[in-house]
Amino acid sequence: MHEIGRRERSLPAPTHVVWRSLADPHQPGARLWLRLLEDEVEPRVLTAQEPELLVWSSLWPRRPDDVLTFELRPAGTGTALRWTLTTPAEPPDTSLIGHLRHRVNHLLWSDLRLSYGQ
Repeated sequence: MHEIGRRERSLPAPTHVVWRSLADPHQPGARLWLRLLEDEVEPRVLTAQEPELLVWSSLWPRRPDDVLTFELRPAGTGTALRWTLTTPAEPPDTSLIGHLRHRVNHLLWSDLRLSYGQ
């Protein structure tokens, strides 16, 4: 398994709220945050261990074997969230790695964060 991206930052919402947002991005009453691009697909939850771990299938049909793992832990009143993007295949070129990392960072640290009002 090759790691092609990883980052950890905090979110203002409690761990159980962030976990639920990742487990069900379209839950009733929640603000829309998972806005996919044309070359992306809705991820499937592959593994769920509430409230500390969630694993998504790939967002990118051209890279179907990639996996996005989320590790969550309390951080004050919020959540420390670490994502790791892995692939069993050969890692893509540097340009595509940059795009994949950017998209995950944008979805989490911009769109998801904004859904919590920040």
